[in-house]
Amino acid sequence: MRAAAFTELIGPDGVSVIDRPAPDPGPGEAVVDVEACAINRHDLWILEGDSAMVDAADLPFVTGLDVAGVVREVGDDVSEIDPGDEVVLCPNETCGTCRFCREGPENLCEEFSLYHGGLAEAATVRADRLLERPAGVSATAAAALPTAYLTAFHMLRRADVGAGDLVFVPGATGGVGVATVQLASIVGARTVGTSSSAAKLDRVRDLGLDHGIQSTDPDEIRDSLADLGPADAVINHLGGEYTALGQDALRRGGTMVVCGRTAGNASSIDVPDLFLGHKRIVGSTMGTQDDLRRLVDLVAAGDLDPAIDETYPLAETGNAFAAMRERESVGKLVVEP
Repeated sequence: MRAAAFTELIGPDGVSVIDRPAPDPGPGEAVVDVEACAINRHDLWILEGDSAMVDAADLPFVTGLDVAGVVREVGDDVSEIDPGDEVVLCPNETCGTCRFCREGPENLCEEFSLYHGGLAEAATVRADRLLERPAGVSATAAAALPTAYLTAFHMLRRADVGAGDLVFVPGATGGVGVATVQLASIVGARTVGTSSSAAKLDRVRDLGLDHGIQSTDPDEIRDSLADLGPADAVINHLGGEYTALGQDALRRGGTMVVCGRTAGNASSIDVPDLFLGHKRIVGSTMGTQDDLRRLVDLVAAGDLDPAIDETYPLAETGNAFAAMRERESVGKLVVEP
C-alpha cells in the first residue's frame, strides 16, 4: 500500500510516497479504501515542525484527517457499516467516558484529539466514526467537509448566527473562511471578509461573500468596517492581532468565535470594552459528529457545494502542501489516492 508520509519536518519537500503493509481492521475498526483526503493548515504545521504532537521520533508520519472512500473490510463487533459502503470519516477522537463525552458536546472531550492517516491508499479507522454518503455526494466533496466546514458550522452555531446578521470573516479566502461564507449565506446572514488578493476576493464573492475588503492591515480594515456598521458575529480563524480587530468590529452583545492561530498564538483583549459592551469571545475546536451529518445532508440536498480549488494524485501530495503554503488557493485542496 502506498502512503504520502512526512519523512522530514521541513515543509513540502519533506513529503515522500512510501510503501506500507496493507492494513487489517481490529475489533470495532474498518479499513477504508481512500478515494479522497483533504489537507488542512493543521497538517502543514506538522510538516513544518510547528506542532507539539509530532517530532522526528514519529517519522515517517502519515497525516490526513478528512477521509472519504469505500469500506473494504470491517473487524469484529462492527454493525454500523458493511463492506462496499461509501463513507466519510468524522476525525474526532474522544475518550468516551469523561463528562463531556457523556453529556456533550463531544468536542469538549477532556482528551480530545484528531485522527491521522488518510493520505494513503487505505486507512484503518474507528467504524463508529464513519458516516454513510448519500447518493450524489462524491468522495471529493465529502472530504472537504470534516475539518474546515465542520469547524465553521460549529462556530456559526456557537455565535447563534441567523438571517440578517452581519458576520465578519477575517481571512475569508482560507478554508474555514470560505466555508463560513457559504454556510452563513445558507441561513441568510450577510458576510464581510478580508484578503490580500482582489482576485481571491472575487472568487469568494461568487460563493456568497457580500462585502470584500482587500487588506491585511487591521487599521485599514477597521476603517472599512466602520462604513458597514457593527458585526453581530466574528468568525476568527487567524488569532493574533485579528482578535483585537474582531472585538472592535463587534456590536454590543455580539460574539466572536476563535478557532485558529495562523496570525499568532497571542492576542490582546480590551477588557473594559469586553464587559461594558457585553461582548463574548469564545474558543471552538472542530464540531460534533452530528454536525458533520447535517453538513453531508446539506450537500445531498443540493444546498451546499463545497469549494474545491484543486485535486492532486497521491504522488503530488507535496505539491498540494506547497500550494497551501503559498496561499494561492480558494477552497479546499484534496488528494485523491
